Amino acid sequence: METFNHKLNAYIDSWMGPRDQRVRGMLLLDNYPPTFALTVMYLLIVWMGPKYMKHRQPYSCRAVMVFYNLGLTLLSFYMFYEVNELKHSRVVINVLWWYYFSKLIEFMDTFFFILRKNNHQITFLHLYHHASMLNIWWFVMNWIPCGHSYFGASLNSFIHVVMYSYYGLSAIPAIRPYLWWKKYITQLQLIQFFLTVTQTTLAVIWPCGFPIGWLYFQISYMFTLIILFMNFYIQTYKKSGSQRKHPQNSSLLSTNGHANGTPSTDFTAPKKLRVD
Repeated sequence: METFNHKLNAYIDSWMGPRDQRVRGMLLLDNYPPTFALTVMYLLIVWMGPKYMKHRQPYSCRAVMVFYNLGLTLLSFYMFYEVNELKHSRVVINVLWWYYFSKLIEFMDTFFFILRKNNHQITFLHLYHHASMLNIWWFVMNWIPCGHSYFGASLNSFIHVVMYSYYGLSAIPAIRPYLWWKKYITQLQLIQFFLTVTQTTLAVIWPCGFPIGWLYFQISYMFTLIILFMNFYIQTYKKSGSQRKHPQNSSLLSTNGHANGTPSTDFTAPKKLRVD
């Protein structure tokens, strides 16, 4: 395995160029196979999980989700605060490592969908976003863990404070009716993508030493997210308008892949939530 890692690292380095030595020794960053293997395991669970749960009652997971979402809210706030302090580069790198690692933690979003049998929420957008971000940020951390890289992480951490606080609180039935900012989450996400594209485009127009290839890649990736999230936003509001006109045909709308605090729904048959 060590020989394989060495050969793969040599191949990646020949393609990408020299790595940033400041991240050497940080958890999961020295070799790519662990990150790739975790992503493959994630996709296998996505494939096998619903089959396993098919003839089983859904789990409630309510208490776990409250703590999970609260934990990610606090972690996101920490990352947003620290990365905007613009301290020594070593501090920024440490915070960006947590940002990379948080993408692994966020795989739990999907696992909660599976356990609660909310399979309609496991969309292409959801899987594409979760699986790609962990892998992209492995490369970011190894080659550009500084400079413009902080900007997208900062915006995304702020959005996740808003998002995970909502979903954590929405897991508590008594509080759910008083939550008002759900409809703004996707709008904030789209604003985030447009701001990132704008900032990256400015770095292309007025070069500042940041690798130009990474800038083009980031713009391209952001456009894929804009297209997918915009499609979700349009389809959701079209369906919402249709439901208001034809309430007898209405059903609960799926969210953009993050609504892990909303009630479990499966429209094939009524089920009783298991609380274990």
